[in-house]
Amino acid sequence: MPSCGVASPPTPARRIRYREIAEGLRVRIEAGEFGDRRLLPSEAELSRRYQASRVTIRKALDVLRAEGLVDSRQGFGWFVAGAPFEQHLGRLGTIEGQLEADGRTSERRILEFGFVRAPARVRAVLGVDKVLRVARVNLADGEPYARVTVWCPEALGADLSRSQVAERSFHQLLPVRLGGAVQTIEAHAASAADASLLEIPQSSPVLVCERITSAADGQPVLVAEYVFPGHRTAFTVDLPHLEASIAPSGLRLVDGGGRR
Repeated sequence: MPSCGVASPPTPARRIRYREIAEGLRVRIEAGEFGDRRLLPSEAELSRRYQASRVTIRKALDVLRAEGLVDSRQGFGWFVAGAPFEQHLGRLGTIEGQLEADGRTSERRILEFGFVRAPARVRAVLGVDKVLRVARVNLADGEPYARVTVWCPEALGADLSRSQVAERSFHQLLPVRLGGAVQTIEAHAASAADASLLEIPQSSPVLVCERITSAADGQPVLVAEYVFPGHRTAFTVDLPHLEASIAPSGLRLVDGGGRR
């Protein structure tokens, strides 16, 4: 006689753990939990959260990287992928102007404002002993992307206020006609202070840009230092004429003893 027993239930589909984790992270990313170009928890933290091995976590992250949702950099770990902030080096302009051109909302958060004795480097460039020093954090759409310190001769900054430098750039405020500027960009490791301000790991890569802006008569009137997170910043250079060398224009080598 044929068996009249109860049929066995179908075997459930095999769970693939790293794909489950990838889906969970995908949902969190698409919900904006980490924001654009923001750091994800470390692999060790994700391993504890999802109770999975580091190998499984890395496989899940690799799935998301293949989809273009996340990326990684040495010294940063994993972060939400997104278009980097680009600064064009072929023309003199402000960061805020470029952000507005990209449709982003910019903000200056003033940290320090005061007249101080000029540091040796600034004194050598500007030729004055006392300067207005302004330190700030620049934000794009509410997120920090640069620590900026600007030094201006006391005579040119005497009538400026904290509220003015929070609202407008020195390019707009200085009572002189500006000429050109020279920028020097170098790779550094983030200090503890900059890491805290920029919300990045300490000692992670940053790009440090020194800009010396001169008046129309060639006299330097501003020294500015910008610190950008290395994983979300790109500098582009326009090269209108083909040179014999393929090396970037303005490239110079520095020794290990310091920036200068």
